[in-house]
Amino acid sequence: MSRKPIFDAVRRLLGRGFTPAEVRALDALLDDAGVRPDPPSEPEKPFVPTNTSAEGLALIHRFEGFHKVRPDGRVEAYRCPAGVWTIGHGLTRGPDGQPIRPGTVWTRAEAEREFARQLVRYEQDVIRALGDAIHRTSQEQFDALVAFHFNTGAIARATLTAKHRAGDTAGAAAEFGRWTRAGGKVLPGLVRRRNAEADLYRKGSR
Repeated sequence: MSRKPIFDAVRRLLGRGFTPAEVRALDALLDDAGVRPDPPSEPEKPFVPTNTSAEGLALIHRFEGFHKVRPDGRVEAYRCPAGVWTIGHGLTRGPDGQPIRPGTVWTRAEAEREFARQLVRYEQDVIRALGDAIHRTSQEQFDALVAFHFNTGAIARATLTAKHRAGDTAGAAAEFGRWTRAGGKVLPGLVRRRNAEADLYRKGSR
């Protein structure tokens, strides 16, 4: 028989927790009654994010969209606002690692499958860049960093990453706003995206 239900029942009867002396006295009574001590429980393992959550995926999909869908349902390469040839959910390279070129056409299934495959690489990049800091990174922070890296490819060199590793979450959140330029110009879409990523990062920093 476990001692925990007994302690829980007495605690409910008392309407409060136990003092150390009461714990010792109740343990002694249970010893005399032949109730064995409960085995030590396994320590709970701390949470470590390794995959992008649904919330993080929704953020990436919201800003990347899914372009350029043809009448036959397949997707065709398009030039993004930054002037880079892209396909599907903002992919700039194909399965062979080569840049997307004009005229590239995939099925929707191919585009979704390639997005999922490449996302794993971005997640692993973030984990490597954070080092030991991954153990004190929340799911929301991880999602925001993956979304940032998916768009910029800059997780390894960004000051944002260094500040996160140092535990300066306020400073890291402020760094998102520095990554709003493409082709030397501030793009409104990037401003909105960085704000959304910073908001998600802050959500996980509370």
